[in-house]
Amino acid sequence: MTKYVVKRVLLAILTVFIVCAITFFAMNAIPGGPFDGEKAISDEVRRVLEQRFNLDKPVWEQFFLYLNNLLHGDFGVSAKTGREIKTTIFNSFGVSAKLGGMAVLVALISGVVLGSIAALTRNRLPDRLIIFFSTLFTSLPSFVLGTLLLLVFCIRLKWIPVWSSSSQNYVLPVIALAAYPMAYITRLTKTSMLDALGQDYVRTARAKGVAQWKVIFKHTLRNALIPVITYVGPMTASILTGSLVVESIFTIGGLGSKFVECITNRDYPMIMGTTIFLATLMVTMTLITDIVYKLIDPRITLE
Repeated sequence: MTKYVVKRVLLAILTVFIVCAITFFAMNAIPGGPFDGEKAISDEVRRVLEQRFNLDKPVWEQFFLYLNNLLHGDFGVSAKTGREIKTTIFNSFGVSAKLGGMAVLVALISGVVLGSIAALTRNRLPDRLIIFFSTLFTSLPSFVLGTLLLLVFCIRLKWIPVWSSSSQNYVLPVIALAAYPMAYITRLTKTSMLDALGQDYVRTARAKGVAQWKVIFKHTLRNALIPVITYVGPMTASILTGSLVVESIFTIGGLGSKFVECITNRDYPMIMGTTIFLATLMVTMTLITDIVYKLIDPRITLE
């Protein structure tokens, strides 16, 4: 187990490094720079700004200078606002974490409950309705569903304000972000439940007269949840990437909307800092998921 964790941590570091390198050199390959959109900027001011952000040096030297600063915990400052990127990321991530956390909980709880109901009512009306809506939600990207929800509930019906700082502002974006993973978990839980219900240990428990609720919760659901646990990491990554656009649609000041804003403004230092932070978060979630998977089911061999 220890050997596996060390191996995965090293792989995670390599993954983040590759993401960092690709993002850095891809940005530098694009014509122009972060100060090209500024109006009435003199050549002298431009030279000072380029020196401050090391843009006057060769690209490879810029990259190694950036890595050196990064290893010392220095993400730099925004090329547009002059604020510390680290502070901006952590302040914005609090909002995104709240939104994403609620979406993860809604997707997990709803998906497991609906999947279990679908499995226990196989080929009956509840099962067919659940699978129909699951198929519908898996075909709708979060930004499309978010736009539809905004048009219907905010603009058409006026049930929820378009711009609000209250908890109401989280209802629709949470639904938009949770819909796809909830639908996927529903189908995954149903398949796993049906497979578990057909196992010998379940038939033996029923033959011994074990109560139905004990068979479902103690024997069936526990084993059916193992594939769901493995999906938590990818689901979190999916919700994080989906929030990049959804936060902008609902004007939520989280990390997603900040990321879209810095791309629009060509704020290269902010793009780099946000990308590295998100990449680190995603590989960490995947690593934690794999370890939890092993703890839940010791039969799994990690290599």
